[in-house]
Amino acid sequence: MRQYEVTFIVDPVLSDEEIKSTLETYQEMLKNEGCEIVHSEEMGLRQLAYPINRRNSGVYYCIEFKLDSPDFIDKLELSLRRDERVMRFLTVSLNKYGVKYNEDKRNGLIGKKRDDDKEEDKKDKDASASKPTKKVADEKEVLKKVVAAKETLAAVSDEKSQEEE
Repeated sequence: MRQYEVTFIVDPVLSDEEIKSTLETYQEMLKNEGCEIVHSEEMGLRQLAYPINRRNSGVYYCIEFKLDSPDFIDKLELSLRRDERVMRFLTVSLNKYGVKYNEDKRNGLIGKKRDDDKEEDKKDKDASASKPTKKVADEKEVLKKVVAAKETLAAVSDEKSQEEE
């Protein structure tokens, strides 16, 4: 069985029920054709790179499925083209690397940081917060010089005001 992924953008002006029924329509179409749906995901409302049908955003859906014969892909794409609710779509045949990537992403190994990585980052931040860095030391030196310069300037202006009296 070959594995495919179809991603499509639904018009955001539609009601929530119509948007969800679009996903259900294509899932049913795939099931009726004998496809095994591996994963289905609503990626949510996202900004488009350029306007499509005078819309600047769209609701993204992604369905990953397994199929014996690629003949059905043409029927699926024809259906997506004819559907006025769908603004754009892309069907991709996944190779072994794409399948592995999607599997890792679903398992949380790709994309979001794992908990143990977060703990290491927190320890690094705590350790660096306790030690003053070179940049902080340099800023303190600059601040001392500015304060000394202001005091010198104030002393010079006091001397001039005394001379004028």
